[in-house]
Amino acid sequence: MDKRYRNLPLNQLRTFSIAARHRTFTAAATDMGVSQVAISRQISALETYLGIKLFERGPRSVRLTEAGRAFGREISEAFDRLEEATHRTLSDESSTTINIRIYPTLAHHWLLPKLADFTERHPGYRIRLDTVVEPLDFRSTNLDLAVQLGHGDWSNAKSRKLFDEQVDVVCSPGYAQRFGNFTTRDSFDQAELLHAKYRRREWEVWASGADIEINHQRGMEFDSSVLAYCAARKGFGLALGQIDLLQDELEKGELICPVDRPVRTGSAFYVIWPTMKSTSVRTRHLIDWLLDISREKPEFFR
Repeated sequence: MDKRYRNLPLNQLRTFSIAARHRTFTAAATDMGVSQVAISRQISALETYLGIKLFERGPRSVRLTEAGRAFGREISEAFDRLEEATHRTLSDESSTTINIRIYPTLAHHWLLPKLADFTERHPGYRIRLDTVVEPLDFRSTNLDLAVQLGHGDWSNAKSRKLFDEQVDVVCSPGYAQRFGNFTTRDSFDQAELLHAKYRRREWEVWASGADIEINHQRGMEFDSSVLAYCAARKGFGLALGQIDLLQDELEKGELICPVDRPVRTGSAFYVIWPTMKSTSVRTRHLIDWLLDISREKPEFFR
């Protein structure tokens, strides 16, 4: 065997795979946390090793050659197989842990109150919750599945819709009695609006859908919806609630919808799982259970 095949340049191949996927050295450098110069050197070294040109260099851009595109497809498939084999080894069928990413608010208000039902059905399974709020990328994690808000178009993944997102104004009964009906801009201007940091735009979406003019820029801001809902229960003001997640609070009367104009945001909650690895039996059990409980909402939430 030719000696050069005994020591494949795996780092260079991985660098090329990422650069070919992004189609730019700049994006590849950002992805890998290195300099653009380092990416260029790795690609040049690989071209020398292979004896072919993979990229055409321009003054401000690079472009894959025909050989580079073909090689990139094969390398990408090879690394996908390596990742799949690694994931299988880390979480093979004999493992009992299911790794799921879910928003903190969704976990607190929707999943955790129901999770005992799943663990009673499958007492041998262990659930590990990842509540990091960041773009979902199954390639860089050992997640088995995720529940996220979106439109069902995640890359390298399959998805099933659980339920549409609906929002409405929520507050404590005492706060509603204090200010009366919230049907005009003046009535909203007298109240304190409670914002979740990552969801500020939804006040604008709700106001437009409910056909009520409000100054949605004002009010208190919280790091999470959980805190905003807690503040609303304590009588601090009006929060914009994801009403499908607040069933218990609404049914118990801890929160009410003083305006009662639920608005669909156009997004929905989906259960998502990766396509680059086989789906384990335990993961399929959790997916099926999530789909089942998503159908259990009271009629006025559907």
